Amino acid sequence: MAVADAESGGPGGLEQAAEVFAGMRPRLFGIAYRMLGSVTEAEDLVQDVWLRWQGYDRTTVDNPAAFLATTITRLAINAAQSARARRETYVGPWLPEPVDTSADPHLGAERGEALEFAVLLLLERLSPTERAAYVLREAFEYPYRQIADIIQLNEAAVRQLVSRARKRVLVERRTPVSRSEQRRLLAAFITAARSGDLKALEELFAEDVISYSDGGGRVRGAARIPVVGASRVAKVIRAFSDRFWTGVEVAWGSTNGQPSALLSRDGEVFAVLVVNASEQGIDQLLWMMNPAKLTAVSV
Repeated sequence: MAVADAESGGPGGLEQAAEVFAGMRPRLFGIAYRMLGSVTEAEDLVQDVWLRWQGYDRTTVDNPAAFLATTITRLAINAAQSARARRETYVGPWLPEPVDTSADPHLGAERGEALEFAVLLLLERLSPTERAAYVLREAFEYPYRQIADIIQLNEAAVRQLVSRARKRVLVERRTPVSRSEQRRLLAAFITAARSGDLKALEELFAEDVISYSDGGGRVRGAARIPVVGASRVAKVIRAFSDRFWTGVEVAWGSTNGQPSALLSRDGEVFAVLVVNASEQGIDQLLWMMNPAKLTAVSV
């Protein structure tokens, strides 16, 4: 009877399908999120894959895990092409949507590649197919042959895509400091920013530091263009210190595997702040303030 259910798509077959899908769900989300940088869009794709899997003739599928990974990746490639067009009209700098990795251990359990904000921002410059190849190889260690089947290219082409993406990340990203040093710099920055200490701020920054504020056009005070340079960033931070930090409570969290400051007023998170840093100091300040992107984090 169980065999008949499985073959006919009856209750037994659907229950088994749900069990298989649940086992793969964290990885499916991980692939989609790294491809899109959006929790909401990744969740939508995972749901789409479930609906397809639910209605598919599963008796024809020899390897469910490979089938599901292929489906989510191809959907993500298509979604990334549409997302790129939308981001051309995005108001102000676009930053990835933060994921609370302390609350979602499955996402952080995979290899960390293409999860940190600095890497996600670099991968935005790749084509969707290049990004897919990099994510599948570097974050999930899929064999080149399987990646070739998923993105429908030959193995040699896949190796070239991954190599090119890997070089871009290595060349354009400075060697990051340790997590503990990153947290120390973040805490020191907040202390200096609260007090408006111009000298302390400048000493924390790399000379070419960039401050990105993602308000999506919905947050007053979020800069519409990136602020560049240690002296200029420090002066802007000091100019807003009195108004910005009034009534702000700071909680420490882990988003995208990185130490993060969750800034809140009256118990509601209004910004997630992350620093990316190297031996030269803080290279990037990332202010994620778009309310639509903060639904996955809380204090």
